[in-house]
Parts: sequence; C-alpha cells; structure tokens
Amino acid sequence: MTMLVDFPDQQHIVLRGVSWSYYEQTLNEIGNQPIQVAFLDGAMELMSPLPEHERAKKAIANLIVVLAMERRIPMSSFGSTTFRQEEKSAGSEPDECFYFNDLDAIKGMQRFNPVLHRPPDLWIEVDILSPSVPREPICARLGVPEIWRYSNDGLTVRLLTSAGVYADSATSLAFPFLPMTAFADFIGKLLDGDEVPTLLEFRDWLRSLPTPL
Repeated sequence: MTMLVDFPDQQHIVLRGVSWSYYEQTLNEIGNQPIQVAFLDGAMELMSPLPEHERAKKAIANLIVVLAMERRIPMSSFGSTTFRQEEKSAGSEPDECFYFNDLDAIKGMQRFNPVLHRPPDLWIEVDILSPSVPREPICARLGVPEIWRYSNDGLTVRLLTSAGVYADSATSLAFPFLPMTAFADFIGKLLDGDEVPTLLEFRDWLRSLPTPL
C-alpha cells in the first residue's frame, strides 16, 4: 500500500491510498480519543476539533434536546458515533446525530451495522475547518436523509434527493414545523455567553409556535 500524506494545517492530516483495513485499524487505535476520522474511496482524514467547533456542536445539540422535550418528540442521540460501510467505501463520524423515528430498530445498538441498522435521521456537521475529505458524499452513500451544516455563514439544511446528492432546503425533514432562520439565531446567542438564559428563551419561543397538526 502506497500512501501520500497531506498536512493542510496543524489541525488535520489527510492520507491517500489507504486500505479499508488500515482505516479500521486506525479507528481501533484511536479508540475514544477526541479525533475524528473520515474515509472515502481510499482517502482518510484525521481531524482534532477546536474549542469553537465543540461549542458550536454542543449548542446545536442542546437546542435539539430542548426542542424534542418541549414537543414530546421521541429521540435517541448517538453523538459522534462512527458510521461506516465497507461496500460503499465510506465512513465518518457526525459532530452530533439523532434518531427520531422507529427507535426500536436501533435499540441496544452497540456498534453501527449497515445490515442491521439504518443511518441517523439527522446528522450535524460543524464546518469550522474546511475538511479535505468531503462529508456529504460519505453521508449520501450511508443514506443519511438530512444534514445540518453549521459554519461562519450560518446554518444550512441539506436534504438527500432521489439523485443521491444533497440540496438546500428551507425546512427540516425532522422538524418541518420549525422556522429554521429563527432557530439558527439561537445558536449564535448560545455561543455569545451564558447558555442557560438562552435555552430558557428558546423554550419560551418554542411554546409560542403553533402546534403542528
């Protein structure tokens, strides 16, 4: 196996010409260390998240938890679980991910198995650093129906189309009743300072929204 190594910056490394077995070996050796690994067609990227990245992903996750609680939406969160499928030559970890439908199907899931389990309903991707290995083709091969991408430009909802690619959407598949522009404003508020008042404000805002039929 011949590998080429790129160092786009001090926060991530890209290896090219990597075998699937080497990718799995890397995952095993990393274990629970805070390093994200993405694999697509022999290209493997290792990223070390920055504090601003971690704050943003937790802000989004906290808002989703409050949303699910207030609207009594069944939910199971799997954080940065590794989702991979050798037959599709693709694997990655979301920054956060959630299941909202048919939770019995993933009950007791210790490790994702594409034969037994479906991908998460919602995949959160925070783009503080520009990844060298694109995440959307990985998610598309895994069959993830919805991605929320957050960057300095704001929050973008991306839905998987019948053509197998993602397209921007003004509404969320998981939360079709949710005004996404207003939701995104709360992410910025959480990042500005004390989170508790903002989460309480978000809860009150949710209660003011019309109840979906």
